[in-house]
Amino acid sequence: MSETDTLARRFEEHRPHLRAVAYRMLGSLSESEDAVQEAWLKLSRSDVSAVENLGGWLTTVVGRVCLDMLRSRTTRREEPLYDGEGLVRLPDPVVTGLTGIDPEYEVLVADSVGMALLVVLETLAPAERLAFVLHDLFAVPFDEIAPVLGRTATSTRQLASRARRRVQGAAPTPDADLVRTREVVDAFLAASRGGDLEALLDLLDPDVVARSDGGTLRPGLVRRGATAVASQAMAFARFAAAAHPVLVNGVPGVLSMAEGGPLSVLAFTVTDGRIVAIDILADPERLARIDLDAVLGG
Repeated sequence: MSETDTLARRFEEHRPHLRAVAYRMLGSLSESEDAVQEAWLKLSRSDVSAVENLGGWLTTVVGRVCLDMLRSRTTRREEPLYDGEGLVRLPDPVVTGLTGIDPEYEVLVADSVGMALLVVLETLAPAERLAFVLHDLFAVPFDEIAPVLGRTATSTRQLASRARRRVQGAAPTPDADLVRTREVVDAFLAASRGGDLEALLDLLDPDVVARSDGGTLRPGLVRRGATAVASQAMAFARFAAAAHPVLVNGVPGVLSMAEGGPLSVLAFTVTDGRIVAIDILADPERLARIDLDAVLGG
């Protein structure tokens, strides 16, 4: 086996981890793949014979690539998420079937990286996001993150601390009982279809937020409060001919279908038995990338 083949094999061993890092940094499945590929190109052009921890080296490389991509978004004024009336850009959901998460996606959605957390990560500044993701989610030491940011370890620690406070203050902690979560989601669907406003209000947290990303052709919407979200749910139920239970980032969610194609993906965050967030992807371009045969069992 050639040296290049050996290096490629070692890289492939780290690929799932690197995709997970990039997904948390970028919130985009396609961009995550691009970032990982860029890391391979950098590796193939580098002399890593003296590198003792190749996984750590690759993690920081992917982090640097993602940081550049996030900064480029800001330069192009592509706001990742506008939490209000106007543009709403949700992260890409990882949609899988109920029989279990495909091994390809297991690392992507490990550690409860639900949509609610990803939405909050989208609001962080690029440097904050890097410091938080690498340190808090992947245990990379600050002295290894600091050179990526061009900062001291102390300054990097402060960035991560600031990001941590924002995440803890804004990202709800989902219930760990996925069976109970599925019961809540199923009850929500039944109440929506039946037009049962009282039942919906019982299932929704008073401060629930529903975010909908329709892509470039459909307006994004944010609804706040149980009454507003319940009204939207009943209106939406009329358009979905079928709603299939799926896992969205490892948590019970819904894939709604109409005319043989996907209409939307609904991700739910349930805390203390009530729905505190609903994130709805209705972007036709991104919905078209879902492998329906794999998700719905052919």
